[in-house]
Amino acid sequence: MTSPGELERTLRENLRGEVDFGAAARALTTMDASNYRRVPVGVVAPRDAEDVSAALAVCAAAGVPVVPRGGGTSIAGQATGTGVVLDLTRHMNALVSVDRAAGTAVVQPGLVLDRLRDAVRPHGLTFGPDPSTHSRCTLGGMIGNNACGAHSVAWGTTADNVSELTVAAYAGTTHRIGTGWDGAPAGLRELVTAHLGLLRTGMPPGFSRRISGYGGLDALLPEHGVQLARAFCGSEGTLGVVTEAVVRLVETPPAPVLAVLGYADESAAADAAAGLLPHGPLTVEGMAQDLLGGGAADLPRGGAWLFVEMRDEGAARALLRAAAPDAADSLLVTDPAAQRALWRIREDAAGTATRIPGGTSRTGSGGGGMAWPGWEDCAVPPARLGAYLREFRALLAAHGLRGSPYGHFGEGCVHVRIDFDLVSAAGVARFRDFSEEVADLVVAHGGSLSGEHGDGQARAELLPKMYGPEVVRLFGAYKDVWDPAGGMNPGMLVRPDRLDENLRFAVLPATSFAGGIARCVGVAKCRSTDTGGASVMCPSYRVTGEERHSTRGRARLLHEMLAGDVVRDGWRSAEVAEALDLCLGCKGCRSDCPVGVDMAAYKAEFLDRHWAGRIRPLSHYTLGGLPGWLRLIAGLRAAGAANALARRVPVPGLGRERGGRLPELARETFTRWWGRRPSGGPSPDPAGPGRSVTLWPDTFTEYLNPAAGRAAVQVLRAAGLGVGLPAAGPVCCGLTYVSTGRLDRARKVLRRTLDVLGVVDAPLVVLEPSCAAALRADLPALLPDDPRAARLAAAVRTFAETLEEYAPAWRPPRLDRAVVGQTHCHQHAVLGDGPDRRLRERAGLSGELSGGCCGLAGNFGFEPGHHEVSVACAQEQLLPSLRAAPPGALIQADGFSCRTQIAQLGGGARARHLAELLAEGLGREPEAGP
Repeated sequence: MTSPGELERTLRENLRGEVDFGAAARALTTMDASNYRRVPVGVVAPRDAEDVSAALAVCAAAGVPVVPRGGGTSIAGQATGTGVVLDLTRHMNALVSVDRAAGTAVVQPGLVLDRLRDAVRPHGLTFGPDPSTHSRCTLGGMIGNNACGAHSVAWGTTADNVSELTVAAYAGTTHRIGTGWDGAPAGLRELVTAHLGLLRTGMPPGFSRRISGYGGLDALLPEHGVQLARAFCGSEGTLGVVTEAVVRLVETPPAPVLAVLGYADESAAADAAAGLLPHGPLTVEGMAQDLLGGGAADLPRGGAWLFVEMRDEGAARALLRAAAPDAADSLLVTDPAAQRALWRIREDAAGTATRIPGGTSRTGSGGGGMAWPGWEDCAVPPARLGAYLREFRALLAAHGLRGSPYGHFGEGCVHVRIDFDLVSAAGVARFRDFSEEVADLVVAHGGSLSGEHGDGQARAELLPKMYGPEVVRLFGAYKDVWDPAGGMNPGMLVRPDRLDENLRFAVLPATSFAGGIARCVGVAKCRSTDTGGASVMCPSYRVTGEERHSTRGRARLLHEMLAGDVVRDGWRSAEVAEALDLCLGCKGCRSDCPVGVDMAAYKAEFLDRHWAGRIRPLSHYTLGGLPGWLRLIAGLRAAGAANALARRVPVPGLGRERGGRLPELARETFTRWWGRRPSGGPSPDPAGPGRSVTLWPDTFTEYLNPAAGRAAVQVLRAAGLGVGLPAAGPVCCGLTYVSTGRLDRARKVLRRTLDVLGVVDAPLVVLEPSCAAALRADLPALLPDDPRAARLAAAVRTFAETLEEYAPAWRPPRLDRAVVGQTHCHQHAVLGDGPDRRLRERAGLSGELSGGCCGLAGNFGFEPGHHEVSVACAQEQLLPSLRAAPPGALIQADGFSCRTQIAQLGGGARARHLAELLAEGLGREPEAGP
């Protein structure tokens, strides 16, 4: 076999696309969204179909296998491999053409499904199959897995919606296939002719979700029209590489309506699902209470629910009448926004089902109870679903396992993630035993081991149970016709690897950090570029489009760093450091990632260890130590001199693009202003009869924007609250030390703060969202054994939370203005902004603040090399919202970074804290300093 170095050189000589055999590229593709891990020899991003053929020819000549990869969201391991991975998303992602009259589109394999749907929506069309990963899965991957999604009840599987394929085989030959024998590889027609009887009688009785194996092989029968393209769908990259596809489009109902039906339990919902099909639903999706936990407040009464989408309101009401005898309760949802909110619950289930409430980790310490794929999408005929689920639940209990089934009940397809122990030998043995017993159960109910995601390594070994040995041998012959050298994705479907080999957890150490990294199951919501809603994750990926800058990519690199056989420098790894360098620490993944991966915390831990015992970047001392520097300047009463000096001499460690300057320091700090007021001193202000609160003088309010603090005092007093400050000295949340990975310093600062505060017996009002988030989340994580940390975290309130909770009867001034601006990413991720929305509404502030991240993100945007990404982040949502603002609109940004970014990039716009807007509305300006 050719050496990796020689193979890399030959590929570079013959391709125009990128060829990368480096550690980072390989580490990023060792895993997909499954339990499996296989290390490739290199990664190729072909420019076009010619590049694909050239790469296949080179690899075939070298005897190196090839794995085509799209979004990498496969849950059975089929997007991993030990040879060359073809990344088809980087360049081969075009929508080639749309034929409105014919209702078809020509697509390249790396095109993300939502990009196709966005492009054809103006024509009233869509692509029918719609997996929950629609914002990041690719058409090539959908063809490879024969993906289905929620609307397959109405519009079928991907195979039902593909008419022609252009395929490159392992040796580089090209096949254009559709209906009929034209384009078929040599020997295929003869193979089918020799096995007509087996294809007619040996395949299990067909139903819509028979996806397992080469389940569409009987489409080659003459009575079925010899549908070559249909038979190719679902081949999981084992036959060839799709380089172009002609897909069918369907008409989009103009006003679909969602009927939500509540049932006593999961079995009742499953039993009812098949009976709804004669009413012509677009979807029949099911889930039970144990998937949602306590989050079912907006759903009808019941312990399980069916989400049934109908074409219009009349059809939906007719369905409700028909379903009434069996349903415990129902809800009709016509508002599109309300429908999207409910569908989001279902779409996030692939991640939320991974978390087991109250469980303990079986894959190493840390991370809480986790559940994993493996039996994610088996399917049975819909009429058998209720009986199957009852036996499936009993089988789980018999093995001492837990999982929460949900999915496409209208087609009998069930998703479930199970809390397997995939680390210990006993746990892996149980995983194997359970898998074999579930396979028997599925077959006994006339079902398919895979109902939409493919078999991959997770189930291919068990295909003889479903098809029998004779049909499985025919599958092998079918692959050999397409791929006689066996180079296309070996180990999948035909002559498969064992289902308990190559498990990704085996290489990890049993540490809490490793347990946190293992939480990333690879569903890749972080790769979405959808700006709808309030999503923040992942701003740097949205800018660069590179996997290494997604949350998943960074988690994969950290995983391989801990494994040590691809990324070999451990905590000193340059590859990991480079990927984390563009992590803004926005914490968006903490809330937007379905499994709560917290990359900001992992970055802090990595930086702490990466720079241990070494001289750090200068910005870690200047920006990372900002609270100390500002305190020193204020103590010397040298703000004016410092501002003048900074205008002439750049601050060390800051990027040149911003002139090497920080925002100007206030001439009078907030606490100095507070001390010279008539009431004076740090004790609670007696104004007003209400409860007293303590106002936290965070670094930004104290030294850079005391106007926000003065305004907050005025508003809180107007609301009848007494206001005090910490009595015994300066306090700090440690945020800048955490974000630069100086964790020992952060702990020291936080312990000193706890000493200063003493007993916290009043709500702690924190105006800066990043500081509030640090106190609420980072403080107890850094000092888990200090009970004072948890008490302080529990006392933290945002400005709006304080008014809503402690002055509920207060009526804010009516501003009656439009408002635009930015919700701070830490507020979105850690604190929530519900009270802020309600306060703005009561004050007559109309409009929504933008989602995303401002891009400045504390120290990030000031650091060398980050300016371009910082600006691009702001350009995604924040700056367009300012440009689109109506005349006279107010600009709100509670985060100092957000206000600074707006001031520097927003064409002279001035943003203010919500407290400042309300103080202005009280009819008098806050007390001003000199």
